[in-house]
Amino acid sequence: MTDELDLALVDALRVDPRAPWSRLAGPLGVDPATLSRRWARLAAAGDAWVTCYPSTDRVGFGVTALVELECQANQVTSVAARLARDPQTASIQVVTGGADLLLNVGATEQSRLTGYVLDRIGALPGVLRTRTSLVEHTVLEGSRWRDGVLDTGQRAAIAGPDPRPPQPLRPGPGPAAQPLTTAHQWQLDRALLVALGQDGRMPYAELAARTGLPASTVRRRLAELRESGRLVLRCDSSPRLSGHPVHVMLWLELPADQLEPAAQWFAALPQTRLCVLTLGAANLAAYLMVRQLSDLRRLEAEFQRQIRDVRVLQRQLTVRVVKLVGHLLDGDGRACGYVPLDPWAIREDQ
Repeated sequence: MTDELDLALVDALRVDPRAPWSRLAGPLGVDPATLSRRWARLAAAGDAWVTCYPSTDRVGFGVTALVELECQANQVTSVAARLARDPQTASIQVVTGGADLLLNVGATEQSRLTGYVLDRIGALPGVLRTRTSLVEHTVLEGSRWRDGVLDTGQRAAIAGPDPRPPQPLRPGPGPAAQPLTTAHQWQLDRALLVALGQDGRMPYAELAARTGLPASTVRRRLAELRESGRLVLRCDSSPRLSGHPVHVMLWLELPADQLEPAAQWFAALPQTRLCVLTLGAANLAAYLMVRQLSDLRRLEAEFQRQIRDVRVLQRQLTVRVVKLVGHLLDGDGRACGYVPLDPWAIREDQ
């Protein structure tokens, strides 16, 4: 049975996914051993997990895209299952609306992304059409979302000061948009990212064994990557812990002079899990988690009052999450497997 401590523990790890149990004990009011046991139980059941992925906005190279698929009615689950094995497809959702599947796809460069969509996805039996929207910039992503279980004082005690500078809406030619490492260093970072993707709380000794690096180097490099924002750690949970909220992707079209205020408005909402500028039919996509559909209607009404000349091109309700940032989910939304999230890998059959 889920209790308040489970919810508080997961929300605490959303604040700092690698926080030691000793640091969480005070704010949560329990001893470190209890927290360790609770987390082990939640993780073993697939109800909560910590993962890791690179931020293309901060790394300085790589592209991501939101890809919509229309499939034959009897092929939706088989297409999703086949793509779930690909390291380039980070997340897969079965959705309502004009598409059957919504994918989050990554690649090192646009030509490889195009090849993956056309030659791999487009060639799968059962795929009828694809629509690709490139992500121009990520304004807000899932690692920043909080469930609201902890109060301000608890969050502050867990987090401490955030060393990352705020991300501008449109990154300029400064350090945040430039590659910061050599090719050799990035290969070492890649090994670290892949290992942490499976278990973002993996101990330093195990990370050292996985990557072949000294534990001291792993500890130092991980701290550097986190402080720069180039490596993103994130805690996710099953619907049993999140309360079965309604997940909706809004595809919006706005005039150029309204794009920035609209993006910032969505980014400030506690219901927003993702807000990105896109190059496609829409120029802004926002992924919201609400308790019921009436909450979505109220948010849309407020948005229409705040931002002029906005058009909602499409609303996609998530029916099932098949894969979430590399983690495979069962029919109940519990983690049941992991495919390394590695957009640099190329499958031989693609």
